[in-house]
Amino acid sequence: MPDATRLAADIEQLNALERRIVERFVYRKRAAPAPGEESVSFGDRIADRVTALGGSWSFIFLTIAAIGIWMFANASMGRPFDPFPYILLNLVLACMTVLQAPLIMMSQNRQADRDRSEAKHDYEVNTKAEMEIVGLHAKFDEIRDVRWLELMRAQDEQIALLTQLLARQKAAGA
Repeated sequence: MPDATRLAADIEQLNALERRIVERFVYRKRAAPAPGEESVSFGDRIADRVTALGGSWSFIFLTIAAIGIWMFANASMGRPFDPFPYILLNLVLACMTVLQAPLIMMSQNRQADRDRSEAKHDYEVNTKAEMEIVGLHAKFDEIRDVRWLELMRAQDEQIALLTQLLARQKAAGA
């Protein structure tokens, strides 16, 4: 089977991602677009920001301070708006938790999508780099083979010249 036909058959067996990598290699295109270039919706941006705040020490300290102020205000008032068992405070905290949990899950899903995209990008870049390295090895091997043949020819010429010199010496000394 000729090389071009065998190569075409091998390319047909590749999946779509591998074909795209080979195409980018052959036409010297960039390996893949950088991850994170996708547009993000307003809701996703809010989910990411709420999650970033909710998972920080600032949020913990602000929440503790707000609970402390709530409790102090109710304890120091003559007629508290939320007396000691703090049922209204519990309701506010429960509502905050109920709203924060889906936002955290949305942000985690987006992070998982970004991770998958980055892993795919890394795979494409690494595969293209591997192909480039194989190409460089082939070029170096070709250069080495050409140089080796040149050295062999030069050595043959030197041996021929040395043989002629020896023959002249023997003829002159004889």
